[in-house]
Amino acid sequence: MTEKFEVAASHGAALRLSKGQAVRLINTHGTQVVDCWAWNAADLSEHMSMETTRVWTQRLYPKVGDSFVTTKRRPILTVVEDTSPGIHDTTMAACDRHRYELLGVKSYHRNCLDNMMEAMRGIGLEPPVPILASFNVFMNIPVEPDGQSLATLPAVSKPGNYITLRAEMDCIVALSSCPQDIVKIQGADNVVRPFHYSILDRGFPDLPVTGPWVPAGVQA
Repeated sequence: MTEKFEVAASHGAALRLSKGQAVRLINTHGTQVVDCWAWNAADLSEHMSMETTRVWTQRLYPKVGDSFVTTKRRPILTVVEDTSPGIHDTTMAACDRHRYELLGVKSYHRNCLDNMMEAMRGIGLEPPVPILASFNVFMNIPVEPDGQSLATLPAVSKPGNYITLRAEMDCIVALSSCPQDIVKIQGADNVVRPFHYSILDRGFPDLPVTGPWVPAGVQA
């Protein structure tokens, strides 16, 4: 049986993946947003980038078969499974203490950026820069009908839904059970809950890595 690791509500975790392994992120209660980061294990200055990934895929929201790429435009994680409705976000910044100050919080509030830094330090690593551009798994941020505005809505995944991300290089992955309990993103009741993850050596689809998008008529 594949081991499941729990990430406590409002806390984070970091893990190591070898190329070809995968991490499965399980929305145990169906309503929890999970922020996700990844780094090249050999060089933490190279990390998963939402900006370069959107250029690579020409999509705001990833689907099965899409790869996330790094700041050097190299594939690092590929979505090989997704049992959720496929609603995830690459546009919103991870929450940090400044975000909660702007929301009127007077005391310290746990946040995704600190969760990521804490989790990385917990395995003896120090990210060279704070990264606010996270992959926001299960987060529901659709584009409004005007084609310009974004809506912030509760997650629509169901208990036990999961997404599986395969490593395309030896990498470090950090995860955060998003502590956001003011803006309503965590399902109808907006309660922050734990989630689980598993590290897999096999038992997931062997999908190819797709190349970058290029305009018609341009040879890659």
